[in-house]
Amino acid sequence: MGMETPSGAANISYTQFVLLPFPSLEDSRQLLAIPFFCLFVVILAANSILIYTVKAEESLHSPMCLLIALLLAVNICGTATILPKMLLSFLLRASRISLAECLVQMFFLYFTTVLDCNVLLMMALDRYVAICHPLRYVDIMTGRLLALLTLASVLRSIFVVSPVVILSSRVSFCRSDVIGHFVCEHMALMRLSCGDISINKAVGMAMRCVDVILDFSILLASYSQIIRTALKIASGNVRHKAFHTCGTHLIVLFVSYSSRLSSSIVFRLAKSASQDIHNLLSVMYLLFPWAVHPVIYGVRTKEIRESLLKLFRRSDGLLLRPFKAKSAK
Repeated sequence: MGMETPSGAANISYTQFVLLPFPSLEDSRQLLAIPFFCLFVVILAANSILIYTVKAEESLHSPMCLLIALLLAVNICGTATILPKMLLSFLLRASRISLAECLVQMFFLYFTTVLDCNVLLMMALDRYVAICHPLRYVDIMTGRLLALLTLASVLRSIFVVSPVVILSSRVSFCRSDVIGHFVCEHMALMRLSCGDISINKAVGMAMRCVDVILDFSILLASYSQIIRTALKIASGNVRHKAFHTCGTHLIVLFVSYSSRLSSSIVFRLAKSASQDIHNLLSVMYLLFPWAVHPVIYGVRTKEIRESLLKLFRRSDGLLLRPFKAKSAK
């Protein structure tokens, strides 16, 4: 287990750490693995099934459905960044992590989070063009534009996240080798530093502002224009369809941003709460959107819902075919 080192021992710099998210529940590690393993399976299965459905059905190869598939793929990547190491820690007590592994995990944690926001921005653009410029939709939302937007989103995510990780790699960690978190989160790692981390904090705050405040402002402006345009549509059926489609994305936006906002509020207001409570809420706030995204899109998107039901009926037919053949004999 990790050690606490006097702050004056700046000549020590740890390069191996211990992830310790729930210190008072150390004796119940294996029991903790059960709900998180179930959540891991649910997230992987639900997101993968919807991605396969979009891929298998040509009718779903529209820009919006492809963006939904991209969002679900980001959900899987984010989950794979967090839960495997966490489960290994619970089951095998393999909670040690090197500084290099820690920085890689930090990069992919924030990379998937920022990329998730970028995909939501791309969805807002798609809905804006579809509702505000319907006659030009096919000409604007081409496969080439989607590829360019995806590339731009990936590059933007790397650009936003890289400074935080690079600055973290230059810090000396001498206070302790115990990270009081389930993942190599930036500020959880910075608490172990023994030097001036004001720049790290400033860059981390700037990243959060870019990720949340700027993106949310763009989304708010886009959907305000979409709603104004939708209200002017004469046809009641078309107006209802527009609001239904936008409603689905607004629910996803609400789930994503409210989870992150709630995490920040709880962290700042509930300072008297234990580390176990903080980290349990943090992991749920992080994983909850990735778990419900496929449910929201699978239930509320008519094209995906119908294709999903068709896929299940086809699968049932294939599974029952051997039994039907035997009964026919």
